[in-house]
Amino acid sequence: MNLYALGKSFVLGKFNRVFPIRNPILWVVLLTSLLLSGCVNYNVGVNFGSGNGGEFVQHIKLEEKLTSFSGDSVYEWLNSIERRARKLEGKTRRLSQQEVIVSIPFSSGRELQTKFNEFFHPNGTQTSKSVKSESNSELPRIDSNLLVFQNNFLLLVRNRLIYDLDLRSLALISSNGNVLANPGSILDLDFSLNTAWGARSVENTENAILPEKNGHQLIWKLKPGELNHIEVVFWLPSPLGIGTLLIILFVWAGFYLRYTFMPDPRVQFAPQPAVIENQ
Repeated sequence: MNLYALGKSFVLGKFNRVFPIRNPILWVVLLTSLLLSGCVNYNVGVNFGSGNGGEFVQHIKLEEKLTSFSGDSVYEWLNSIERRARKLEGKTRRLSQQEVIVSIPFSSGRELQTKFNEFFHPNGTQTSKSVKSESNSELPRIDSNLLVFQNNFLLLVRNRLIYDLDLRSLALISSNGNVLANPGSILDLDFSLNTAWGARSVENTENAILPEKNGHQLIWKLKPGELNHIEVVFWLPSPLGIGTLLIILFVWAGFYLRYTFMPDPRVQFAPQPAVIENQ
């Protein structure tokens, strides 16, 4: 979303004399933080089925007070999300002009990793570079990277999911070092994981977030303005291992039935000895 375009109309000369800020993006945060609260609700959920496939779902809802300030830019951002989803064989459901639900399927952990990262980095770059607007103002860039490691243990697959999200670019600071706004009051960001057998969160770094548990679902509240690290381990049944086991059992059952309840063909079709009659 182009924040510069969203707040361009709010730049007033008298505020510039009070707060000598050169970056227009800081004006956006300063002024919108006074008027808006919880304007962007962005929920990302990864749902695994009974196998290694599933879908990741995004539910995005924008408050009307945000769209009333810069409707064209906001709607174009939502339209771009729908286009990226369709490119990845996903489905979109537009609940209203301000609300959309996007679901993108995946058949394995590797495909989840590929589609997830491609969705959030459609240009194929994950480097932290600033985006230039028409007025050469720097706009913040958000880095997102999802990794999925899988180890097959015959009938089960151990999955290790790591998600790193760098939201430090949203912690905008003025030239004198004073924070202009709390981005958490404007952005409501969640990441959730839902698996058939539940999952276990791993907190081994200082940037790790503690999740909330709801049944088999874990929910992380992402922190704008900070590094967010999510690491979780969960188990899923292995379709390949289970299929191999079923084939082995089927073949064994066939041999068992054949030689237990049916006569041995070597005896059944053995040639009979000739009988000599006495004259």
